[in-house]
Amino acid sequence: MPRGALLLGDRGPSELVLVRHGESIGNIADRKARESGAERLDLELRDADVPLSDTGREQADAVGGLLDRLDDERSPELVITSPYRRARETADHALRAWAGELDLVVDERVRERDLGRFDGMTSAGIKAQFAEEAERRSRIGKFYYVPPSGESWCDVALRIRSLLADLREGYDGRRVWVFTHEAVIMSFRYVLESLTEEELLEIGRTTALPNCSVTTYRSEGHGLQLVSFAETAHVEESDAATTTEPSKTERAAGAR
Repeated sequence: MPRGALLLGDRGPSELVLVRHGESIGNIADRKARESGAERLDLELRDADVPLSDTGREQADAVGGLLDRLDDERSPELVITSPYRRARETADHALRAWAGELDLVVDERVRERDLGRFDGMTSAGIKAQFAEEAERRSRIGKFYYVPPSGESWCDVALRIRSLLADLREGYDGRRVWVFTHEAVIMSFRYVLESLTEEELLEIGRTTALPNCSVTTYRSEGHGLQLVSFAETAHVEESDAATTTEPSKTERAAGAR
């Protein structure tokens, strides 16, 4: 029996497509902070309000082009987005470029992982200002560690399990697209594929998840099975640049 077969059984979406948001001004601020060795990003907005960059909007349009090339038997029947501005803008741009008639369903369960007091900080800043926490994270491990007032990866996985339960009951045999964040997409992989902690972290260490990349699962008789991960051909074929800035979760963890 394939791993993950007990999670959705024979019910649930026939296809689940996960799209990481386009490049945001937060990604750009992160790059500048790392290059300068700063302890914090030069960004005044709260994380939920960070918009796309110009490049991010072009990447989102490329997702719309991908949607436009799908026939009726492959087009989404439900589109879910994180409430965070960068993800919702990505979905808005993609759907406009596609000219589809679906409404967006905003679901807070696919929002970015909350880093609590570490939000807006670089790995260097966390080590400098929260030395004890940096040591505790090293001892506990990235997967189970909870930043002060924040969430662990396990907390994100619980949100995903809740969403999948709803999709199993209400969207059996439907095609579902989700516009979301890197930590959430990785948590989908953890849940749907019954990955171990070590397997999940190894994927995070060795495989980049570019902005507006697409990860696809399809039902093959025993639940949803991974078809492709971090696909970017649609971006590469457009005029948009391909960017692989780490998410804020990876930045704060110092993973790469």
